[in-house]
Amino acid sequence: MVHKADLVIIGICVGVAVGILIASLAFFGIRWYKRRAHLRKCANDHNASTLPIRRNGVDTSNILSESFSTNSVSVKVSTYPVKTSPLAKWNKNGKEQLASASGLPRYSYKDLQKATKNFTTILGQGSFGPVYKATMPAGEVVAVKALASDSKQGEKEFQTEVSLLGRLHHRNLVNLVGYCVDKGQRMLIYEYMSNGSLSSFLYDDKKQALNWEERLQIALDISHGIEYLHDGAVPPVIHRDLKSANILLDHFMRAKVADFGLSKEEVYDGRNSGLKGTYGYIDPMYISTNKFTMKSDIYSFGIILFELITAIHPQQNLMEYVNLAAMSSDGVDEILDKALVGECDPVDVRSMARIAHRCLHKTPRKRPSIGEVSQAITKLKQRRLVREDSTMSFAAEEFSGVVGCIELQQNELKKMTSIAES
Repeated sequence: MVHKADLVIIGICVGVAVGILIASLAFFGIRWYKRRAHLRKCANDHNASTLPIRRNGVDTSNILSESFSTNSVSVKVSTYPVKTSPLAKWNKNGKEQLASASGLPRYSYKDLQKATKNFTTILGQGSFGPVYKATMPAGEVVAVKALASDSKQGEKEFQTEVSLLGRLHHRNLVNLVGYCVDKGQRMLIYEYMSNGSLSSFLYDDKKQALNWEERLQIALDISHGIEYLHDGAVPPVIHRDLKSANILLDHFMRAKVADFGLSKEEVYDGRNSGLKGTYGYIDPMYISTNKFTMKSDIYSFGIILFELITAIHPQQNLMEYVNLAAMSSDGVDEILDKALVGECDPVDVRSMARIAHRCLHKTPRKRPSIGEVSQAITKLKQRRLVREDSTMSFAAEEFSGVVGCIELQQNELKKMTSIAES
């Protein structure tokens, strides 16, 4: 007869054995899944075409607005050899996979042909292709960005934007509302940004100059958009092409980050895919190491902050002016945008310049995180609001004092009048 103690021991042994078996199966299952995912990712990276650096001029922007822009010029970088491959050909299964992965509505070519009035309401031209204004059947106004038939880099950008923006949603990111893969055409449909790009406001003399309060709010909006990409998205996303031309403004002059064609999830696979970005905004450390990180986005944002301060384009020797200004504590006053002279507090400008300088530190690890930058700009804005409230309170006190004096004088006059009458 088996004793109870023996049964307990047997049960424990069986339980341990089963537990070890389950753990082993789980371990090998996870390893198999990771290996399969890695191989699939490597295969996708091998098939994807590499995008060269884009050089955008002062008046060039990929905008979803009424502003026009000129063509971007693609240039090859000889520092790092880039392997080219034919553009991916989408079959029916590929289209369905993209649709299911993005969760975005897919429109037919005929739908967009009608919405854009046969593609006649053009807004601008960028490296991706032409951008059209469209009115959808429900009445909403959108911007349709079409992939040019001769584009050698747009196919990869198209796939990247659909896959990323299908899951990224934030008030400071331009919203992708749909796409079209039909009749050999590739088109992206965005919310319409009526005030165009930040670049156009800084460098187009036909547009009214931005005041300091607007620039401060735009800087804060951009930081919130980047903060969502770096800290809110899972996995985190590196934009890789932050510039004033890719910052769009809505009818309230609130800023949103756009153009995610070069963006990439922060998963380093050890592969060098060639330099990507726009001249003037590229992190020097990225050029030397060919490794793009979140701190590279911080560098590009620092350049945008100095654009807001100076209205000097990065391709017009902005960094030379900034380096000269950095030699003295108030040097930034000398390169301040003429439209802001006498219209803003120099202390605020110097504070913003210090934030921008930290973003441009030559050592990436010493640059602040986007969360720290966002907090610093928020504090700057709050200090400004406190000063304005104090000024208004002081003015109100002075006004109430004047009113009190007038009332006192009126009372004295009434007394004098009553005495005279008696």
